[in-house]
Amino acid sequence: MEYTFNIVGVSHVLNFFDRQQTIAQTSENKGIEYIATHTCTLDALIASVEAVPPKVDWNLDRVVDTVIQFWLNNSDSIIYWKSRLQDAGKDNLLVARLADIQSLRYEFEFLLEENW
Repeated sequence: MEYTFNIVGVSHVLNFFDRQQTIAQTSENKGIEYIATHTCTLDALIASVEAVPPKVDWNLDRVVDTVIQFWLNNSDSIIYWKSRLQDAGKDNLLVARLADIQSLRYEFEFLLEENW
């Protein structure tokens, strides 16, 4: 199984928590997780990933490797989001999306069908 990881933005702690609660109450296990951390460091992102409840068929070593590869190959994005997180202040989190590629593909197809 292949995985994808991407930083998607900065969010206030309460907004992120509220969104996570909504997702937990309304959706099934879709193979997509949103994680958050107060700092933009590789260690913090890996710790956030390791705290995610295990998904069916997810290989934690490969998931962590996906995060590391993102970190190594996207320095411009990391610098940008680190700066945005610092600008936002201490009550905000860096938010990232972790997903298996097939689940993310299904999610995007569903969204496109819904809007057309």
